[in-house]
Amino acid sequence: MKNIKNSFFYLAIIGVFSGLIYWIILKGKMLESGQNIIPHHIGKGHWNDFTTSMVQNLQHPLAILLAQIITIILVARFFGWVCRKIGQPTVIGEMIAGIVLGPSLIGMYFPEFSAMLFPKDSLGNLQFLSQIGLILFMFVIGMELDLKALKNKAHDAVVISHASIIIPFALGLGLAYFIYHSFAPQGVEFISFGLFLGIAMSITAFPVLAGIVRERGIHKTKLGAIVITCAAADDITAWCILAAVIAIVKAGSFTSSLYVILMAVFYVLLMLKVVRPFLKKVGDLSSTRESLSKPVVAIFFLTLLLSSYVSELIGIHALFGAFLAGAIMPENNKFRSIFIEKIEDVSVVVLLPLFFVFTGLRTQIGLIDDPYLWKITGIIILVAVAGKFLGSALAAKFVGHSWKDSLSIGTLMNTRGLMELVVLNIGYDLGVLSTQIFTMMVIMALVTTFMTGPALDLINYIFRVKPTLIPEEISNKGKYKILISFASPDKGRTLLKVANSLVKKQGGNSIVTAMHLSLSSELHSFDVKDYEKETFLPVVSESENLNQKIVTLFKVSNDIDSEITETANHGEYDLLLVGLGQSIFEGTLLGKVLGFTTRIINPDRLIDKITGKEGLFENSPFDERTRQIIANSKMPVGILVDKELEEINRVFMPIFTKEDGFLMEFAQKLIHNNGSQITVLDAGGQIRNSREIQESVRSIEQIAPNHIMMMQERIIKKEFLEQQDLMIISLESWKKLIDSHSTWLNNTPSVLIIKP
Repeated sequence: MKNIKNSFFYLAIIGVFSGLIYWIILKGKMLESGQNIIPHHIGKGHWNDFTTSMVQNLQHPLAILLAQIITIILVARFFGWVCRKIGQPTVIGEMIAGIVLGPSLIGMYFPEFSAMLFPKDSLGNLQFLSQIGLILFMFVIGMELDLKALKNKAHDAVVISHASIIIPFALGLGLAYFIYHSFAPQGVEFISFGLFLGIAMSITAFPVLAGIVRERGIHKTKLGAIVITCAAADDITAWCILAAVIAIVKAGSFTSSLYVILMAVFYVLLMLKVVRPFLKKVGDLSSTRESLSKPVVAIFFLTLLLSSYVSELIGIHALFGAFLAGAIMPENNKFRSIFIEKIEDVSVVVLLPLFFVFTGLRTQIGLIDDPYLWKITGIIILVAVAGKFLGSALAAKFVGHSWKDSLSIGTLMNTRGLMELVVLNIGYDLGVLSTQIFTMMVIMALVTTFMTGPALDLINYIFRVKPTLIPEEISNKGKYKILISFASPDKGRTLLKVANSLVKKQGGNSIVTAMHLSLSSELHSFDVKDYEKETFLPVVSESENLNQKIVTLFKVSNDIDSEITETANHGEYDLLLVGLGQSIFEGTLLGKVLGFTTRIINPDRLIDKITGKEGLFENSPFDERTRQIIANSKMPVGILVDKELEEINRVFMPIFTKEDGFLMEFAQKLIHNNGSQITVLDAGGQIRNSREIQESVRSIEQIAPNHIMMMQERIIKKEFLEQQDLMIISLESWKKLIDSHSTWLNNTPSVLIIKP
C-alpha cells in the first residue's frame, strides 16, 4: 500500500511541475520579440548541427587534456610492462613512452595525429599539470629519505656521495668548455651553460636506485644500506647545488646571486628550526590513519605548497621547496607511510607520466642526424659514466669497501632516471640548454639508467657471486617441499593450514616455505623491515599453533607473477600453493567484453600463444596472476578458493576422468598426516575402468579402511556438500564445472584446485 501511495505522489509531482516548466518556456518564447535573435545553423540540418557540436566538444581544451592523459597513461603502462619483462625499472618504459609520443616517432610518422592530440595551444596545460605531479613526487622523495640512517652512516656516505658529485661535475664543466660554441644557445653565458651541464652529469635517481636495490634483494645487506645512504646524501647535496646554480643563472652573475643564496639559506634554516618542530608535534598526535583528519592533512599540504611557492619566489625553483618540505616531515615511519599513500598513486600513476611525455615532446632525436652529433652524444655518455661510475667506485674503495661492492656502488650511483629529466627540463625552461643538447642529454639519461641492471649482472658474473633465489636450508632435494605464496597474512594462515595437513607427521622429511612478494613501487626504503615483520607475524603465529616449522621468504619484485614461478621452479618444490585472486573481468557484461578483448591484446597472452603454453581464446576461470602461475610452473600447483576454511577433517574428492587419478596421492597424504575422512565420488564412472585408481584406493583401504569412502551418486545433495570442509578437484575438471555452470559451485565448501 505504501509503495502505491509513493508512486502516485511521484507521478503527481513530476507531472505537475513538468507542465509548469513547459508553460513557462512557452510564455518566455513570447518575450523574444524585438530582441533581434539570430537562429543558429540555419538550413544545415539536425545531423550537421550534431556533428558540429561534437567537433567543438572534441576541440575543447578540457577534452583535449583528458584525451592526452588517457593516451599517456595507456602508453606509459604498456612500455612500463615491457621494461619489467626485460628486468628494467618501469621508469625507463615511461621515459621511452614520452619519446615515442613526441616528435621523435609519432610526430615524425603520424604528424596529423600528433598535431590533433598535442596541439601547441594545449602544451601549456600539460606542462602545468606535469609540474604539479613533479611537486607532489619531489615531496614524496623528500619523505622517503631516512635522515636517521644518514646520520648513522654519514662519514662513508658523505665521502662517496660528494666524490660522486664533484668528479662528474668537474668533467661536465670541462665538456661544456669544448662544446660551448657549437651547442650553447645564443646569448647564454658560459657559466650558466657549464654549471647546468655539470649538475646534469652529477645527479643520481634516488627512487630508481632504491627500487633496484629492493628488487635485487640487497636492501638488507651492508652494500644496500650504504648505497641507499649515499644516494640520499647525493640527493640532498645535488638539490642544494642545483638551487645555487638556478640562483646564479636567474640572477645573471655570481655576485648578484649571493642575495638569492642568502635568502635561500635563511629559508632553509626557517624550515628546519621553526617549521619542522611544529610539524613534529602535529605528526606525533596524528600517527594513525584514524587521527590523520582532513585539517591535519591540510596543514601538511599547505606546508608543501607554501614551501614550493616561497622557493619559486626566491628563485631556486618550486621543486626544491617541495623536496625540502618532504625532508622535514615528521620522522615517524608509520606517519610517513600513511601520508605517502595518500598522494603517491595520483602523482606517480596519473601526473608523473605527463612529465615524461612533456619531456618527450621536447626531445627531437631527428635533430641528431649527423655522425658528428652522434659522436658528441657518445662523448656525453662516456663523460657521464666515467665521472659518476669511477668517482663513486674509487671513493668507495678508498673508504674500505671491496672491489665488488665498490663497482656495484659506482654502477648504482650512475643511475639517473627521472631526476636527470627534472634537471634537464629546468635548464631547458631557463633557456640554458638548446633543443639539440637537451635531446643528447635525454639519450644519456636513458642509456645510463638502462645499463644499471646489466652492469650489476656483469659484476656479479665477474666476481662469481650469483644472487641465490632460495635460502640454503630449502635446497635439499631429498625432502618433500611445499612453497606457499600469499598476498595477505590471512591467506597465508589458511594456506599454511593446507600445507600442514599434507606434511604434519613427516617432521624432518618435509619443508614448508612461506613466501610473500611485494611490488617495489609500493614499498619505501624506511618501510621494508616493518612491513616484512607485520606481514609474517600472523603466519609465524599460526605455524607455532600448528607446531609446523616454516622458512619465511620475503622478496621485493617489479614482476610478482614471474617471480613466484621462478622461485618455485629454481627451488625444485614438490607443490606450490597459492590463493585464488579475483578477476576484474567477471560478473558484469562490461567485464565479459573486457575479458574477451584482453585475451587478444594482453601481452602475456600473446607470448603464451606464441610459445604454445595457452590458446589465445581459451576460457580461463582464473585471474591473470593465477593463470600465469599455472602456465609457467613446472611442479603441481594448488589453487585455494577459500570459504572460511578452518579444519580439513572432511574432504570431498570428485573423479571425472582417468587423468584425475593423481589426486589419490593427495588423499593418501591427508589421511596419513591429518587423519582426514576422504569421500571419493566416481563422477564420470571412470574408477571402475582404471586399474591404477582402483589399486590406489585399495592400498588406502588396507592401511586406513575407515578414512576413505566411495560414492557413485550422480546428484550430490546440498546437505552433503555443506558438511564437507574441503573439496579437492583437478584443474581440468574444475574448468568443466565452470563451463557447464554446475549447481555444485553454489554449495561447495572451500576448494583446492590442483594442476598436476
